[in-house]
Amino acid sequence: MKKRMLFIYNPKAGKALIRNKLADILDIFAKADYEITIHPTQRAGEATQVIAQGEDEYDLLVCSGGDGTLKEVVSGVMKRELHIPIGYIPAGSTNDFAQSYKLPKNMLKAAHIAVEGKDFACDVGKFNKNTFVYVAAFGLFTNVTYETDQDVKNVLGHMAYVLEGMKSLASIPSYRMKITYKDKVIEDDFMFGMITNAVSVGGFKGITGKHIKLDDGVFEVTLIKRPKTIKALNDLIWSLVNREFDADDMYFFRTGRLVCESKEAVAWTVDGENGGIHFEVDIQNLNKAICIRVEE
Repeated sequence: MKKRMLFIYNPKAGKALIRNKLADILDIFAKADYEITIHPTQRAGEATQVIAQGEDEYDLLVCSGGDGTLKEVVSGVMKRELHIPIGYIPAGSTNDFAQSYKLPKNMLKAAHIAVEGKDFACDVGKFNKNTFVYVAAFGLFTNVTYETDQDVKNVLGHMAYVLEGMKSLASIPSYRMKITYKDKVIEDDFMFGMITNAVSVGGFKGITGKHIKLDDGVFEVTLIKRPKTIKALNDLIWSLVNREFDADDMYFFRTGRLVCESKEAVAWTVDGENGGIHFEVDIQNLNKAICIRVEE
């Protein structure tokens, strides 16, 4: 019997380049002896719904689109508690997830990896009751979108640019938050925070820390405090532009779970998309929860 594959793709991702590659991608799948069910998505959230509510059994699930499409697929897999490998053909503008897992930008090479590669069990995140793949963030960062037709921007560099344009310390938005992790509690005014399981965020490597492992059961957490003086603001801008972490202005730690509480509602982004407004967020690392096809 032939192996069965569900192929979900976003026809509008990136610059819709998949339309020119679709026939060749399907040919690669067919030659790998797969019987293919194809589903092009038409709206946000559709990929999650298709997987979570489906009844068919598949040997492999492959998706193509941006990181948002991948997040939807992973959410569907987690909701249905499926234990099948996921192949990913990146087609978005930034594709942080693909960079972290060294998946090629070339769609045909990525298609070959989806059917011929090895399975890598990696961590995913739980954000209250929802799932995220590689990043949850709040603060100035929430106004930055990953999926853009412009040149990819360094997220922290963008923040530095925003800060430099502000006329006074009073104009810098921040949130008084209580962060609880392990046996520690941090209370401070934060203008930005990100919880990541990724090598790349916003298209740039290295801003989540060094020696990143994607299957170690912990997140890399970066919290940036609100500067109290003009000098501190200038030092922070310099640190952000140069992607250097300053202990006086930032917290950086690793943990498998943290709870973020605030007295005012805080807007979050999850994998570069709207994550809602929350007073309390419980973020957990689900160790080796899914399998991604990577290069042998």
